[in-house]
Amino acid sequence: MRNEKTRIMTEAAVMVALATVLSMIKIINMPWGGSVTLLSMLPIIVFSVKRGVKYGMAASFLFSLIQLGQGIAIDGILSWGLTPLTLIACIMLDYVGAYSVIGIGGIFREKGSTGIIAGTVLAVFLRFGVHFISGVAIWHSFGQLWDGFSTDNTWLYSLLYNGAYMLPEMIFTAVGAGVLFSVPQTKRVLLQN
Repeated sequence: MRNEKTRIMTEAAVMVALATVLSMIKIINMPWGGSVTLLSMLPIIVFSVKRGVKYGMAASFLFSLIQLGQGIAIDGILSWGLTPLTLIACIMLDYVGAYSVIGIGGIFREKGSTGIIAGTVLAVFLRFGVHFISGVAIWHSFGQLWDGFSTDNTWLYSLLYNGAYMLPEMIFTAVGAGVLFSVPQTKRVLLQN
């Protein structure tokens, strides 16, 4: 029992570390936060598929805290001039909430490859949902999105801005999960206890 817990904690640490490294490889970096990364959510989803949602949520919560640390150290969120209440809301939504939901990726693992892809899409969609809510509730951003396109509708702005990086992230992550779990040898290694 103790060896099993140690193994699970070690796997979680390795997957969170891998997710953290992959989160630093940005394919597209959005101007006001958010990016398309090199499959940074996939290690957490793989862990959730292997160990279940309970452990997946714990690993994704740890990943959220590391993302918050990177947000403070690299992105400088403490210097953005946010009020204390807005800063707390930003931390809770854009970091803790958005990254903690990734652990739900293993929810349909009993359904095979289709369930794994569905769980992956759900996890990324939930992350998008949290960023969308944050965009509407905290940032209220509106104006020019891209050259020649602007809107004063906060809901539309948040949908388009967050969708611009979360949709590609969802597609890449779902394809990555599909590829990993469709190859019998890889699937066996990823799911063995």
